[in-house]
Amino acid sequence: MRRHLIAACAGLALAGCASTAPLIEQGRTYRVEWIGERPLIDRSHLTLTFDHDGRAYGTGGCNHWFAGYGIEGQILRFSQVGSTRRLCAPALMEQERRFFEALGQVRRWDISALDELRLWPEQGRPIRLLPDEG
Repeated sequence: MRRHLIAACAGLALAGCASTAPLIEQGRTYRVEWIGERPLIDRSHLTLTFDHDGRAYGTGGCNHWFAGYGIEGQILRFSQVGSTRRLCAPALMEQERRFFEALGQVRRWDISALDELRLWPEQGRPIRLLPDEG
């Protein structure tokens, strides 16, 4: 009887751990790897940091950007995306425009089996990010 009780408790403890949903880490910088179906231009550096006060910010490859965000469970939305107005090479500017547009379409998030943070629009492929180690 005691073995069954210990096994049941261990099973519940493991189930509790397995059902704990991952969280977006506030204050951590993530590096964008893909925007939808397209990888980033070589050596461009797009980042995203979720601040503790409902603000997100980072670099868009050319300009610094900022936005408000709201998160409730797996639902995520960005609002009022803005940026500085520096000019860069046309390809970088186009990529940055696509990134800002994609942020405005984000509706939910998850963590993939490869530990990528994925920001999903209503339809289409996600923005894929990895924790920035640098």
